Amino acid sequence: MSTAGAVHADDDRGDRSGLRTALAGLTTRGRSFLAAGIAAAICAYVLGQSDLLRVGLLLAVLPLVCAAVLYRTRYRVAGSRRLSPGRVPAGSEARVHLRMDNVSRMPTGLLMLQDRVPYVLGPRPRFVLDRMEAGGRREVSYRVRSDLRGRYPLGPLQLRLSDPFGMCELNRSFSSYDTLTVTPRVEALPPVRLSGESKGYGDGLQRSLALAGEDDVIPRGYRYGDDLRRVHWRSTARYGELMVRREEQPQRARCTVLLDTRAIAYEGAGPDSAFEWAVSGAASVLVHMLERGFSVRLLTDTGDSVPGEGAEGFSGVHQESADAAGLMMDMLAVVDHSDEEGLSRAYDVMRSGSEGLLVAFLGDLDDEQAAVLARMRQRSGGAVAFLLDSDDWLGEPSDVPGPGERPAEEHLRMLRESGWTAVAVERGASLERLWRQADRERSGLVAAGGGEGS
Repeated sequence: MSTAGAVHADDDRGDRSGLRTALAGLTTRGRSFLAAGIAAAICAYVLGQSDLLRVGLLLAVLPLVCAAVLYRTRYRVAGSRRLSPGRVPAGSEARVHLRMDNVSRMPTGLLMLQDRVPYVLGPRPRFVLDRMEAGGRREVSYRVRSDLRGRYPLGPLQLRLSDPFGMCELNRSFSSYDTLTVTPRVEALPPVRLSGESKGYGDGLQRSLALAGEDDVIPRGYRYGDDLRRVHWRSTARYGELMVRREEQPQRARCTVLLDTRAIAYEGAGPDSAFEWAVSGAASVLVHMLERGFSVRLLTDTGDSVPGEGAEGFSGVHQESADAAGLMMDMLAVVDHSDEEGLSRAYDVMRSGSEGLLVAFLGDLDDEQAAVLARMRQRSGGAVAFLLDSDDWLGEPSDVPGPGERPAEEHLRMLRESGWTAVAVERGASLERLWRQADRERSGLVAAGGGEGS
């Protein structure tokens, strides 16, 4: 009730503001006609010429009528926008479709359309639409593209209307806008056995009893069509209704993807920086493991994980892989550097139990963080690390003089000694090649040790 009262209270003020807006939209031609009409009317009054007075009134009234009609018309034009698609990988194009509808009973004049887009998506699109008949519709489209991931607002849509005589031009800005999500690039990866698992179901290191043919003793209510041989009589007597034993679903193999986002761990910026490579690598592994049927979780150094709808933060058994990938891609589209100094928060999240396969994308490390990663290895069934050295990515020489071991090489060795399958990432390296290299190194480690430890 209070909102409606406020609207009615502002009606008069809105009319006065609309009159000023309409008069302010007069073009040079319209102002000239108005000035000429006023001058002719004054001269006709002084000279007593009624015919001149009629001409003056016609000249003065014409731009005012055009302004009034145009002012009412601009609120009778509806605009809409549609993205196809709304989520695209970096470097790919999306198409934006604009639609204008004339919902009034009068035709419009010339329409000039402009949509606001961030500069990283390309130049600002502008269109000129011819006269639109009553109830008519016009559709135009343009393409946007970005090499940088992120979420970019599109809009609001701006419309400039002009009357057929060119007396007045008015602008209208629509309030609605859409968001284009640009996700990291995803590289296709080959199926390998990094943790001794060939697929998401059935071949994991940790199996439930159901995989051996055992039944879950937890009963559920009888449903039409259930086999009567599965009736659990003890629970039926206890609950007073027919209960049956449930067949336990196979346990999904788990995979945690750890993304190091610490600002102190990376140097440089831009699409070809080490941090962007790590984000793209994490996205590629997430999509690959979901396609193989794994239950996947994305974890950062801040302790944040996505998605959180399943048990312990993993994507649930009944959750579609496409939905889970979409949630994680949305996070990776906007992930930025953190202010964390270490990886202890991520380790605290993993302390609750074994996490299955662990794949980490790491920046520069120190001895303390290497020790934290060694403890993480003990909580996983298999661990693979891709280590990015800022000196290599920036093309700068190492700070360690002489033939001594570089810090990155030392930390790489420490990770391997603690059980990680650690791979150094050179500038511009292909993740597909490093993925195969990690599989070969793990296979060599298992052959040398007689098996893979937990």
